[in-house]
Amino acid sequence: MGNKEEEEKGFVVRDRRFAAQKEEAEEAAPKKGEQREESKGEDASQKETPLPEINFTNFLLSISTSALFQLGEIPDPTTKQSVKELPLAKQTIDLIGMLKEKTKGNLTPEEEKLMEYILYDLRMRYVKATS
Repeated sequence: MGNKEEEEKGFVVRDRRFAAQKEEAEEAAPKKGEQREESKGEDASQKETPLPEINFTNFLLSISTSALFQLGEIPDPTTKQSVKELPLAKQTIDLIGMLKEKTKGNLTPEEEKLMEYILYDLRMRYVKATS
């Protein structure tokens, strides 16, 4: 008889996920009179701006901006001085050229035109910087 009762009892499953989530939320919420550490000393002008959409056009513009920085066309934001790093600029321009070859036939007409314009512009700036 004892065996039969044990077989019928089975086991109980209790889902505690929601209780745990509630406890975590309560711990994370600031209590009365307290401020969260992130908000201490933070004013409205320091809030982060949303990042631009991730797409191929913005990717190209980001890489080309790096090349302009390396060519000394854009000053360093911290020192306000332009520094030429021509070998690095050449490598970045070559990287864009490689992307052009590898993406041939897979780009929209607008993306192709942008890439051609960026490559032409960066190559002319590189020639000017090296002469």
